[in-house]
Amino acid sequence: MRGATGAAEAGAVAVAATAEPLAAPLLDLHPAPADTRQLVIEGLSRSPKQLPAWFLYDAEGSRLFDLICQQPEYSLTATETALLEQQAPAIAAALGSGTLVEFGAGSARKVAPLLQALAEPAYVALDISAEHLQTACARLQGQFPQVPILGVCCDYSQLEQLPVHPLLRGSAHLGFFPGSSLGNFEPAAAQALLLQFRRLLGPGGRLLIGIDQPKAVARLEAAYNDAAGVSAAFAFNLLARLNRDLWGDFDPTAFRYRARWVPEASWIEMALVSLRPQQVQLAGRRWSFAEGEALITETSAKYSPEAFLKLAATAGWRGEKRWSDPAEDLSLHLLVQAN
Repeated sequence: MRGATGAAEAGAVAVAATAEPLAAPLLDLHPAPADTRQLVIEGLSRSPKQLPAWFLYDAEGSRLFDLICQQPEYSLTATETALLEQQAPAIAAALGSGTLVEFGAGSARKVAPLLQALAEPAYVALDISAEHLQTACARLQGQFPQVPILGVCCDYSQLEQLPVHPLLRGSAHLGFFPGSSLGNFEPAAAQALLLQFRRLLGPGGRLLIGIDQPKAVARLEAAYNDAAGVSAAFAFNLLARLNRDLWGDFDPTAFRYRARWVPEASWIEMALVSLRPQQVQLAGRRWSFAEGEALITETSAKYSPEAFLKLAATAGWRGEKRWSDPAEDLSLHLLVQAN
């Protein structure tokens, strides 16, 4: 899981009013709101129907995703957090000095071990949600009062360059992209994102990225269809959002949730499947669903280390180091620019 309208200016600092001023400043680049209606029309016109995964993350969707991360079947978050905690000294030594730049920081809960281990840490969090950034950066600043911290509200996929700011001037840029979020992108889009990271980090920039790896099919499917039903509720919340924001009349009882492994694509596909022929009003249009037709809500690709490094090479990155948990469920790759 995700547009700035021009080059960043150092003076464009905007911090929302709070009871107490934030110690960590927020640089608001005023990302242009997405044209959700047009994106829905494009997505429902596809075959199969598929919407961008970020549609899942309204306030309720974000709350449900946090609950997914706590389910016993979904081990990715706990595994990556433990790996970062255990390997932070080695990772920090390999990263070297520079400003740590986290893409799509969200709650920024995984960066703490690195800030603890780096010799002279400085941290810049990029995220499209100013509210999340305020909360995350304030918490981190309280935890690490001596670390320079900056939040940047932006759509990093649309940035021409990183903001002009003292924390991003005259030092190496160390990218951080945990959570295996690259798996939510189809191969061409994943390559484009890796190219964008290279462009933003600039010459000599490095990238630490989390990648979920293939596992037994039963484990993978259970991780995205937990027994408590949180993953299903997460998907069905999409219909509630579409009904609310785009004047839809989806009937949730006319769909079932499905999470299945697609071996030819090496990804888990999550979808809402129509239980009967039906028509739905949405975004000022009528859309037909056949019985058994799927609305794909999200995909999550799993990469072997070899497959990921091959993809990274197409975007000009080379693997320098890799850390994994004992079960080889997940990797943290340190990438350097190939030329």
